[in-house]
Amino acid sequence: MSIVESAELTKVVEPAKADNTANNAKRNVGNFFQVQLPLWFNRFSAAPAPYSTATFDRGFVVLGLTMYMLGLVMVATSSIPVGENLFNNPFHFVVRHGIYICLSIVIAAVALQIPMSWWHKNSGYLLGFGILLLIVVLLIGREVNGSTRWIVIGPITVQAAEPAKLFFFCYLAAYLVRRRDQVMENIKGFVKPLIVFAILASLLLLQPDLGTIIVMFVTTFGLLFLAGAKLWQFLGLAAVGVTLLSLLAIFEPYRWRRVTSFLDPWQDPFGSGYQLTQSLMAYGRGEVFGQGLGNSIQKLAYLPEAHTDFVMAVLAEEFGFVGISVILILSMVLVFKALMLGKRALSKEKYFEGFFAYAIGIWMCFQAGVNIGASAGIVPTKGLTMPLISYGGSSMIVMTLALVILIRIDHEIRLQSIQATSTPKKSKNQKQQDEVLAHDAP
Repeated sequence: MSIVESAELTKVVEPAKADNTANNAKRNVGNFFQVQLPLWFNRFSAAPAPYSTATFDRGFVVLGLTMYMLGLVMVATSSIPVGENLFNNPFHFVVRHGIYICLSIVIAAVALQIPMSWWHKNSGYLLGFGILLLIVVLLIGREVNGSTRWIVIGPITVQAAEPAKLFFFCYLAAYLVRRRDQVMENIKGFVKPLIVFAILASLLLLQPDLGTIIVMFVTTFGLLFLAGAKLWQFLGLAAVGVTLLSLLAIFEPYRWRRVTSFLDPWQDPFGSGYQLTQSLMAYGRGEVFGQGLGNSIQKLAYLPEAHTDFVMAVLAEEFGFVGISVILILSMVLVFKALMLGKRALSKEKYFEGFFAYAIGIWMCFQAGVNIGASAGIVPTKGLTMPLISYGGSSMIVMTLALVILIRIDHEIRLQSIQATSTPKKSKNQKQQDEVLAHDAP
């Protein structure tokens, strides 16, 4: 071999070595990032994996059961003094709350078998049933603390507003599927669901229940926005909504007292601001790590409704900032999963399921925010429960039903993806078998 040929061979080999070195470096960098990045980041940043290993999202089940157990513990620790004083039984509310959880699980097992097509098809009938409940509660409902919100059926007490919210959101999702083009193009399609909302709001005002109206208004507002309504429509809706809510607060003395006491509860700490000042004391005593389970002082007949609307104040006192953060993270993850599920459903052209999941996510997010904000003095008191945490049979069952609907939506999307990925593989294998048979044929 000549010197020239050796030099040319060296020139060929050296770039090859350089290319191999570069490839190894890239591979090492890739391996480095694969090792260093946490698993949860890869799951959220990467595209969804094919649904071949599971037919439902176990994360919803884990979140629901976790919040069940935390709620049962908090209802137990916050309701013992009230149960002892009212019923001479410290475990009165604990036992009832446990029954509500068991009943919710039974209803969840039944509702999980119902396909989403049934909800879509019967959305109008469900809305009519919700309106009927709101009318019946005004006629034969039981009055508690000046509000007529509960229908008593033997040992069962039903708060009519809770199923009415879920059925209205179901109807709204179905309406957006049928009239989405009208909602996006003209004011007529935008106003129609607002007329239905106005009917429900009028019935709720007669109870009265302003908190439920605000939750439904915000959820409707957010869902119409996600459906693609125009900006000027939202500005008009927001202006009308804020004006009406302001008038409702101004012309009703008790609502106006709630607003003023929320702004400065210490101005009347033994009157209109009593409940909020006691709740703020609970938050202050909790500090970072809390006083420990069972060591709350405010629940000892100082804080009214400690096991229902203000259960988060007791949790803050006993578990501190850490306990509140855990509940907030659980709620945030649940809402995030619901919104991502809605986005995925829309990408699969399952529009009713997508809008319904969006509505449930917005509903849970806003109601949790209002409940915690009211107990912390951030927003006025609205009498809304903490989803899956507070004491209340109707709220527990309806929120569980909403969670089951999310699981069902995810289940149907996964089945659709499994069928879409398995069908091409079967046809490809069949094609290969046909080619082999054709090749071996004489």
